[in-house]
Amino acid sequence: MSLISPIPLSNPDIGHLEKAAVLRVLGSGRLSLGPLLPAFESAIAERTGVVHAIAVNSGTSGLHLCIKAAGIAEGDEVITSPFSFIASANCILFEGGIPRFVDIDPVTFNLDTDRIEDAITPRTKAILPVHVFGRPCDMAAVLRIADRYHLKVIEDACEAIGARLQGRAAGSFGQTGVFAFYPNKQITTGEGGVIVTNDSRAAALCRSWRNQGRCDGDAWLSHARLGYNYRLSDIQCALGLAQLSRLDTFLALRAHVAARYTEFLQAEVPEVLPPAPPAAGSEMSWFVYVVRLHDEFTQQHRDCIVNDLRAAHIGTNIYFTPIHLQPFFRRQFGYRPNDFPITERISARTIALPFFNRLTDRQIAFVVHALRKAIGRLKPRSLSLGARATYCASAASSVAVSARL
Repeated sequence: MSLISPIPLSNPDIGHLEKAAVLRVLGSGRLSLGPLLPAFESAIAERTGVVHAIAVNSGTSGLHLCIKAAGIAEGDEVITSPFSFIASANCILFEGGIPRFVDIDPVTFNLDTDRIEDAITPRTKAILPVHVFGRPCDMAAVLRIADRYHLKVIEDACEAIGARLQGRAAGSFGQTGVFAFYPNKQITTGEGGVIVTNDSRAAALCRSWRNQGRCDGDAWLSHARLGYNYRLSDIQCALGLAQLSRLDTFLALRAHVAARYTEFLQAEVPEVLPPAPPAAGSEMSWFVYVVRLHDEFTQQHRDCIVNDLRAAHIGTNIYFTPIHLQPFFRRQFGYRPNDFPITERISARTIALPFFNRLTDRQIAFVVHALRKAIGRLKPRSLSLGARATYCASAASSVAVSARL
């Protein structure tokens, strides 16, 4: 198949509506702490079905404040997933807590709820489930366990705005939930996030903390508590409001792209497993499209395939590197390979393919063709270790050359 234009891994869907909204704010003179902040928060709260929404400057900031609101302190343990973006564990460390990892379900890639109770200790204070790739976690099971052991629940829904479970929005089940709006997300504010909650006390604390510890009605130089500058500007809120008004359209477009990918892959690349379909009663919000190589392939094979796709100007990434094997976590907590074998097995074989609203059938076909070609050159049983090393070095060299062009 002939080369078409480079295909990025993600591409935000920004149109005239967003540009006009941002320009109106720029012309208003109210660039931050203006009327669009509460308007954006109200729109998110209504969409999610919660009482309170608190906009912040990133999903990471939101998770941090939720950890504080849950009262997590030095030495407290929070059960969470090792298969996630690192922020879901780092936010626990910010307050001196300890992430207590539980392995994942090999089909959904979400926290395996059957393993949670075995990880609970007298120091456990909360559960932080992650709706990985926009797929809702089994919140009924999480809430049953949390209720039994009197634990707080903080939902990392940073990848899952618009996802629903039994008719209820992801992010609305726990004491708090967090969405994120980085440019690769379903909707974007450039950088940004929002906390959602029905807990009025948690909401008031988070509003104060995100604004340098000020309380509503306080003078500008009055600070009731230690706080942070985690504010989201009106410029970003204008962008967010415009994007949120198009969310249903975006979700439908992304679901269509995901379905087309699955059709192409099932017909042409039997060596990979497409994402599992959503469970009954669950509505997925497609964040990324991540395929998994069969177990006969190794991490070395996967990395060579990724290099080959990048050399073909196809945006590709690895989702995710296990958190417990990140250098800092290994140094800090002594984690080793095989501590969470399912996470490690999945992580070694996942490939995130280009995924965004306007991805065309022609682009999908090009990606699938390149993936099939890369796998065909790297069949595990037909490639010696020496040949594999030669091929990987060649692919890496091609990537380096293309990056310089």
